[in-house]
Amino acid sequence: MPAMNSFSDSAAGALALIAGFDATLTAIVLRSLAVSAAACGLACCIGMAAGAWLAVARFRGRGALLTVLNTLLALPSVVVGLLAYLLLSRSGPLGFLGWLFSFKAMVLAQTVLVLPVAAALTRRAVEDADGSHGEQLASLGARPLLRGLLLAWDERHALLTIAIACFGRAVSEVGAVMIVGGNIDGFTRVMTTAIALETSKGDLPLALALGALLLLVVLGLNALVALVGRWHGVAARLSPAQRVAA
Repeated sequence: MPAMNSFSDSAAGALALIAGFDATLTAIVLRSLAVSAAACGLACCIGMAAGAWLAVARFRGRGALLTVLNTLLALPSVVVGLLAYLLLSRSGPLGFLGWLFSFKAMVLAQTVLVLPVAAALTRRAVEDADGSHGEQLASLGARPLLRGLLLAWDERHALLTIAIACFGRAVSEVGAVMIVGGNIDGFTRVMTTAIALETSKGDLPLALALGALLLLVVLGLNALVALVGRWHGVAARLSPAQRVAA
């Protein structure tokens, strides 16, 4: 019974924080979304272009490079955080930037974490499309990068799904931003790091409120992925003229 009362009290407190738009809660959520959105945008711009090129380019060592890329999909976030910390520390090669324990450091760490996801998934989507339309573009003189970008544009619905998945990967990770951000109250504290800290402090209502909002964000992302997938399925059944009209 005490555990049940503790849970019910924490849940009631969490609902009060959410309903009252608590300032601390709101600031943490907005900061978390801003960091992940910036990292996702950078990672998708770089990773999708690289993935599109890798899908159509043929060169010695490509297989080994793809193996490394696929391995990086399972790269632990704490390892990314450690590497970013070593680079950005005062004695590191990028220490002159003064980014450690800042918003920029967290964006950098999440960008490195998400970039392999964007590149690998884009490469797979564009490679599948290349099997259907690649020869026609090559016969028109399109170089690998241009061909890959054109195929990527044709698969833009799939790329949108990939971007949403990348954002979900960024917003739900904790290790990298904890290490390079320092979890500083009012500056670098995001949802995942705040949940860990507030739970350890015993402030369960705030931790539960943040957890509920994080789950809501992930649920919204999954719903958006399903919606884009349905939209893509409908668009694929339309004729070119109907696509333009749509």
